[in-house]
Amino acid sequence: MRIGICDTTFARFDMGAAAIDELKNNATDLTIIRQTVPGVKDLPVTAKILIEEENCDIVMALGMPGPMEKDKVCAHEASTGLINAQLMTNKHILEVFVHEDEEDNPEDLKVLAENRAREHAQNLIKMMYHPKAMRKEAGTGVREGKPNVGPL
Repeated sequence: MRIGICDTTFARFDMGAAAIDELKNNATDLTIIRQTVPGVKDLPVTAKILIEEENCDIVMALGMPGPMEKDKVCAHEASTGLINAQLMTNKHILEVFVHEDEEDNPEDLKVLAENRAREHAQNLIKMMYHPKAMRKEAGTGVREGKPNVGPL
């Protein structure tokens, strides 16, 4: 299994390293290829390159958009680009964004970023190695990085 990790220098926490650590500690027989780019709008093309040129089976795209309105616009544009890259390649790209304004306290933001990166890495493992485990979680209100909210 070839897994692509793309992350940004704009992020205030190294989510790529957390995701890679989680993958290596919980899955075997995988090759991880990591690319780091300046900002979230660079993630879609990098994810597509990881799939098409590096032959990755799945990619995690990790970023931390800032709190300003222009940052939110950039995050939306990046998200749209990631969706388009998935449609063009027929491969999953797990978008793992932590918005800086999700937490007021920098330490809480760090915890959120690490937890979200690790929990999405676990999702990747379930999707690729244990799809029935993922299916069992359908409709259960699972959240990544924050407490689960439970089913209705």
